[in-house]
Amino acid sequence: MGALTVPGYLKEVTQRFGDNEAVVMHKADGVERWSYNDLYARSLEVAKALVAAGVGKDTRVGMLMTNRSEFLSVMFGTALAGGVFVPLSTFSTPVELEHLLSVSGISILIYEDQVLKKDFTAIIAGIEPAIKSARAGEISSAKFPFLTRMVSMAGVTAVGDAELPAASVAGIEAWEDFLKLGADVSTAVVDARADLVTPADTGGLFFSSGTTSLPKGILHLQRAFAVQFWRWPRLWALDEPARCWTGNGFFWSGPVTILVGTAFSTGGALIMQPLFDADEALKLIKAERVSLMNGRPHQWARMQSSPLWADADFSSLKNVTKGEIILEHPTANTDWEMPNAFGTTETMAIMTSFVSGDAANKDRSNFGKLLPGNTIKVIDPQTGALVPMGERGEVCIKGATLMQRYLGKAPEECFDEEGFYRTGDGGYIDAEGHLFWEGRMNDVIKTGGANVSPLEIDTAIAKFPGVKRTQTVGVPHETLSEIVVACIVPIDGQSVDPQALISYLKEQLASFKVPREVLVFTEEEYPLTGNEKVKAGDLRKLACERLGVENKAALS
Repeated sequence: MGALTVPGYLKEVTQRFGDNEAVVMHKADGVERWSYNDLYARSLEVAKALVAAGVGKDTRVGMLMTNRSEFLSVMFGTALAGGVFVPLSTFSTPVELEHLLSVSGISILIYEDQVLKKDFTAIIAGIEPAIKSARAGEISSAKFPFLTRMVSMAGVTAVGDAELPAASVAGIEAWEDFLKLGADVSTAVVDARADLVTPADTGGLFFSSGTTSLPKGILHLQRAFAVQFWRWPRLWALDEPARCWTGNGFFWSGPVTILVGTAFSTGGALIMQPLFDADEALKLIKAERVSLMNGRPHQWARMQSSPLWADADFSSLKNVTKGEIILEHPTANTDWEMPNAFGTTETMAIMTSFVSGDAANKDRSNFGKLLPGNTIKVIDPQTGALVPMGERGEVCIKGATLMQRYLGKAPEECFDEEGFYRTGDGGYIDAEGHLFWEGRMNDVIKTGGANVSPLEIDTAIAKFPGVKRTQTVGVPHETLSEIVVACIVPIDGQSVDPQALISYLKEQLASFKVPREVLVFTEEEYPLTGNEKVKAGDLRKLACERLGVENKAALS
């Protein structure tokens, strides 16, 4: 490991790899390529503008944007200026965005005004029509009293979707004008600020997925990011620069730590794609010789359904997460591993993990050993007492990357008396120290006296052709307590035969784990959070309604 702060990390990788290619982004008018020196210069430019705009120690800077080059310059620029970066999901609904803006306490919001059908200028105007501006770049709002500046990546633009009302917000500043603010701020001032940042300072504020309630704000130390950035080359056993791509947003802890760490800690490059598109992803992977892909099985399924699949080239790939579908392509190498790791947003991604080459990686239910600096205990969720090794219980964690706390909560409200965070996840640890994670404890299905993990079933379903999304739930049953029900969304334009899927699963799973029913939903029917995670409780209710069963859990 090197420096244990985010600005220190950026400085160190820039010193190591200066002219190496660091960031690649394909645009309509050509390809943008940044070296490490370019990335540092762009981040410094942002830092100077932030300083001129009044950002001080621990000032929170909101980032409502897709995976683009500027995400990195704003994230690192905020760190260089001594502030706290706050990534916000572009999947957020108006209700969720209002919540995020309210509780985050951000002073500056830097955002993309148009993302697919969402016009965030219009959405914000609808949330808070009373925003006032004394002069360009400065705003005031009673609803968001800490928000003093809004910066649009493309300036104030016309609404791009006919379904959205035309609207504007007073005082919005164009990105180019914002950057000009820092013209008179010296590099020495930014360097002095960056040097005063310590590993124990607050580094970033991330939000949970909000599967059971509105997203929770999670404050992280500087060291949480740096530790995670540095460790990936060891885990992947990488000895050459990695060229990394993801189809998932950097406002999630997993993608940003995996991709930034794997690419920059090896002197490699991030291949940016603002929004996941299967056709475009296949072109990027082939053209940019991507060596690491981070994503989800439903994204690989969409690639497989693309008309470009036959001409895809995966020969450069060395690491893919959950990539069984990719292995089916004739150009894919077959000697890379697809190991598991366990972590949460509260631990800024992983805290147990495979290490490349460990024979235990072949077991897909194994989530690896504890990473250095962390501690796990498994307890009886009712009594809090430790359970014997190998016995199932609630997984509790603490360590160097564990959150400071939740926003609005005192530490004693977030951790037990020993400083452990109770995850609400179930699992056990074997005699060799491997964690076997089984998902949320309240999601475990109890059928015929057996406990069934939806995670195991969904992992198998994700490999079936044509499945875009899957979530398995337990539906009440008179004699079995619950039955296993798979709720799926097919890939656009395709259909999935429920009986064919059940027949496939009978070859993959023990009989009591095979779904009794497979329910097919449309994308619009499927209850998702702003971070595109499934609201299992809401889906369970829909499954009960579809099957004509009383949702007892909802009534209790």
